[in-house]
Amino acid sequence: MTPPTVLTIAGSDSGGGAGIQADLRTLFACGVHGLTAVTAVTVQNSIGVTGIVEIPPDVVAAQIEAVAVDIGIGAAKTGMLANAEIIVAIAGAADRVGIGRGGSTPFVVDPVSASMGGDQLLQDNALDALRSELFPRATVITPNLDEVRLLTGIDVTDMATQRDAAKALFDYGPEWVVVKAGHMKNVDDCVDLLYDGSTFHELPGPRFDTGNTHGSGDTLASAISSQLARGSTVPEAVAFGKRFIVRSVRDSYPLGNGHGPVSPFWRLSQDEV
Repeated sequence: MTPPTVLTIAGSDSGGGAGIQADLRTLFACGVHGLTAVTAVTVQNSIGVTGIVEIPPDVVAAQIEAVAVDIGIGAAKTGMLANAEIIVAIAGAADRVGIGRGGSTPFVVDPVSASMGGDQLLQDNALDALRSELFPRATVITPNLDEVRLLTGIDVTDMATQRDAAKALFDYGPEWVVVKAGHMKNVDDCVDLLYDGSTFHELPGPRFDTGNTHGSGDTLASAISSQLARGSTVPEAVAFGKRFIVRSVRDSYPLGNGHGPVSPFWRLSQDEV
């Protein structure tokens, strides 16, 4: 039988640790067929990004519509979107093919806007476009704490400010918000927070002493998307994603001279083919 499909709208990572490569690796491990709309091609390795070529916005939109009209999209997710014009083009294409609020396709927006070191990756007008164009269309958004700071101005340091951030993000219009706690270094556990405008759901997990966390946000959002494509509720999908990323961080591996990737390989059987 044809497996569920998930469309990832994101940039290419030549080092294979994050971006579309991490998305496709995760979707495969979750038994889902991955579709792609490439937003940018990066010159990247485990140390950092040294170059980027942005795809024209109309080409990004055309990729989305091409797979939607022929193959169909069970769920969609975003990653690195490069600039405001691409974000606006994605919003228009999403409306035309029924992705996100008002449509039949769940939409996970991972607002990639900060580097691993916390530096801003998107221009201010692109951050504005995320807030005004994609968040109101999102089924769920999944920012890390550096992205929360850029998007809301809130510096999350504890559970109280994490809840404040979830409320501020919810006001931008998504149906659900996940505020990830991986960057909250002053606590022993890693407790992500899911919020629907009325109820907070805590998702606890262990914190691992590793620098090999490249692609963790992509992996979590892809795992959530895979379950939404299977018909799971948002709380079910996010809980699955949390379990998936905990195992993937635990099994992360070194690669190159910088930060290695999280690994979904634990999902693969060790039996010989």
